[in-house]
Amino acid sequence: MAERFDLIAVGSGGAAFAAAIRAHDLGASVAIVERATVGGTCVNVGCVPSKALLAAADAVWHARHPRFAGVPATSGGVDLAAIQAQKRHLVGELRQGKYVNLAADYGFEIVVGEARFTDERTIDVDGRTLTAKAFVIATGAEPAFPDLVGIGDVDVLTSTSAMELNEVPEHLVIVGGGFVGLEQGQLFAHLGAKVTIIGRVAPHAEPELAQRLAEALTDEGLTLIAERATTVDRDGSGVRVTTAAGTTITGSHLLVATGRRPRTAALDLAVAGVETDAAGFIKTDNQQRSTNPVVYAAGDVTGGPQFVYVASAQGAAAAENALTRGEQRVDLTGLPDVIFTNPQLAAAGLTEAQAQASGFQTDSRVLELDRVPRALVSQDTRGAVKLVAEAGSGRILGVHLLAAGAGDVILAGVYAITQGMTVTDLASTWTPYLTMGEALRLAAQSYTQDVRKLSCCA
Repeated sequence: MAERFDLIAVGSGGAAFAAAIRAHDLGASVAIVERATVGGTCVNVGCVPSKALLAAADAVWHARHPRFAGVPATSGGVDLAAIQAQKRHLVGELRQGKYVNLAADYGFEIVVGEARFTDERTIDVDGRTLTAKAFVIATGAEPAFPDLVGIGDVDVLTSTSAMELNEVPEHLVIVGGGFVGLEQGQLFAHLGAKVTIIGRVAPHAEPELAQRLAEALTDEGLTLIAERATTVDRDGSGVRVTTAAGTTITGSHLLVATGRRPRTAALDLAVAGVETDAAGFIKTDNQQRSTNPVVYAAGDVTGGPQFVYVASAQGAAAAENALTRGEQRVDLTGLPDVIFTNPQLAAAGLTEAQAQASGFQTDSRVLELDRVPRALVSQDTRGAVKLVAEAGSGRILGVHLLAAGAGDVILAGVYAITQGMTVTDLASTWTPYLTMGEALRLAAQSYTQDVRKLSCCA
């Protein structure tokens, strides 16, 4: 006999739990199906562990490279195994507190096993038959390997396995200049590894800021090669990478960080009438509904922006729509993203190119951080601010910031975009002196004034 629920969430990360909580609030019975570790990517192998390691590596770097006169540099070694142990403890605590305990608090049943559809309304989980009024597929995504000649003949690290290393690599070669490659590259460079990154740095960011980030990383000793990797092969105990331009790089370890693929292969989605795109991501409409009207999908498995906060919003919307036939939609206007390098690269809204492609006439400004008092007193002027506004109206379309703490400041940019603020509004908004948030106000003021000729706080 099939076990019946109102909603079954397949997966147990942010999207699945948001769906389950929303379903609970609607009075529905809920089951969560998980084949591996409860908690999904973010808490287990993504956001939490990577940012914990980045914070540790940043502390090591600043201890060795103080910015202030009279502050001695230290040269002690790094016990990466101890750092990893502390990280794993944190991950375990958050997994227990934010996922496992929550399931018990809400009364969700966590069904352990591999889910596969046997018809449009039924799944099998390792011999258990479950059926529901509605399903939310939230199985996430995992690192994908590019089509490199020889990739199957060498040992390859992913973002997941690299974060489990207990010893610092001698020379880490990274294929991919996106957020994973940049964060992992700087992380291991700060811990003492020689690092080479192959690929364009932050290819989707504003070019002015991507260039300044590349300069900051180069100044720290990382080698950046803006070419496309084509071939990998063994070189003694190490690995060799060759680019399309013929450049050859040899290192002790290879990390591939070029994209992710959906976890859909084992679900037998075709049996349920759920269509996927060529890459395997589940096709959904703007209400998270798949091609099966009782099956919804949320999070990374849909191929949209791969952020846990997007996944959670989609999961909640999917559950409400699935159970009430509602029309909730996730509005991505002003969506922020952060690359957690140091300095951080944060953005909200549209780039200048995206705005122009959408039909806007734009008026943009770039403000160097040496015009920002907070950066001056912190002895760290690496970076800049770029505002993208609609010409004429001055409405802010995009906010982009390369700076220490940019990830915290970008929330103000989200507010400016979602509330329809203009550069005039932002220029006249209160900002406390000697904060990085003041950079946004100064950038807005630069539309009408020469900020080099302003006194403090003027």
